[in-house]
Amino acid sequence: MDLKIVELGPDRRPAVVELCGRALDLPEDAAEAPAVVDTLWARAAAHRPVFAWGAHRQGRLVGVLIGSLAAGDGDARGHVDLVAVAPEERRHGVARALLATAEARLAELGAVEVLLAGNPPSYAWPGIDVRYTPAVCAALALGYRQDRTAWNMTADLSYDGSPALRPTQPAEARLAGQGVTVRRAEAGDLPALAEFARATFGGAWDAELAGSVGREGAGCHLAERDGVVLGFAAYGSSRPSWFGPMGTAPAAEGSGIGGVLLRRCLREQRAAGVTAAQIGWVGPVPFYSGSAGARIERVFFLYRRTLGD
Repeated sequence: MDLKIVELGPDRRPAVVELCGRALDLPEDAAEAPAVVDTLWARAAAHRPVFAWGAHRQGRLVGVLIGSLAAGDGDARGHVDLVAVAPEERRHGVARALLATAEARLAELGAVEVLLAGNPPSYAWPGIDVRYTPAVCAALALGYRQDRTAWNMTADLSYDGSPALRPTQPAEARLAGQGVTVRRAEAGDLPALAEFARATFGGAWDAELAGSVGREGAGCHLAERDGVVLGFAAYGSSRPSWFGPMGTAPAAEGSGIGGVLLRRCLREQRAAGVTAAQIGWVGPVPFYSGSAGARIERVFFLYRRTLGD
């Protein structure tokens, strides 16, 4: 097989973006190929080891894989964050060769397990969208086992009367009467927001907030009382069309703060030209359905494999 796998440097980013634009079959993924590559490669490298490999045939880039190690100390997991193969090169061993290279490198770095799943805070998908059926088949053929399912919800922002764009002013006035201020977050708010996210929810939301507050094409809104954060909602951390994360203090649940913060973000996304916001890796389905008329749409399978099996 005339296929050569080489590690790619940042100078190859334009070629990787071009390939992903052709290789990602779903239009919403192909349209955001530049943001996807930037998130998984350049931005992710700020907080975890990241590697990119290209598959070349006769000097032409025909496949790419971006992989990373989990960011937590002592976490012995590797992640495959992106695999893209040119349509004309599928079923010719390109993905298999890329995965073998990634697994070998990750094992050298101490990984004992590889996940085909999102690696927060910088991820483009929770796992493999079920509509990428060849990728699902490839994962199973290579010995990966499915251990979780995740889903996104879609908020329709394409028309003025969308439930996702319902006015928030009456609810904001009611909250103001209770001493609650709702506003757009600024860079100076990030330390308090990060501490609130860590203390209340744990995980990587503080880092996702850092990718939303003050960054072009992204944003965050917060609710506070007497300078104490009660909740936040963010968008654009991973991809321009994606909403999240968001969280409300347990003591403030049921107050309507979450719905207000959600729709303020969705309005900004619509103003930026987004017509369908993806609420990524979503948790409380009834909340998003009731607050924004969102519907479950994208479904993802998450896979893992123990190295050496």
